[in-house]
Amino acid sequence: MSTVIEQSVQARMVASAPRMETLPATLQYDRRDPFAVRMAFPATATLEGTDVSWEFSRELLAAGVDAAAGVGDVRIRPFGYDRTVLEFHATEGIAMVHVRTAELRRFLERAQELVPVGDEHRFLDLDRSLTDLLGGAC
Repeated sequence: MSTVIEQSVQARMVASAPRMETLPATLQYDRRDPFAVRMAFPATATLEGTDVSWEFSRELLAAGVDAAAGVGDVRIRPFGYDRTVLEFHATEGIAMVHVRTAELRRFLERAQELVPVGDEHRFLDLDRSLTDLLGGAC
């Protein structure tokens, strides 16, 4: 059984221009890091011309598809009938993207099948985490 889920989604960048640009993005969930979700954008989608990846909690994503959630660098909220807005806050500014809520729900269902909510602790490798934290000193 695979330990990683990847799902391509079409995100629409919200900008001051009247037309929203569609760009590819990838959602990733790895059961070796069971509390986290990653959303990656290719270099062509960024101002710096480099790949960008944001990491946030699976719990935040699940909460944000139903109601506004998050107070930090990542904020998520429903938008209209079938979209969810993800806001990424950085020192350079704020990026806002719309993603179809159905795609996010499908991703969350797949993650739930891999690691049920409440069972995340069973998939943590505390020895590896301590070794990483202590710089290989264990």
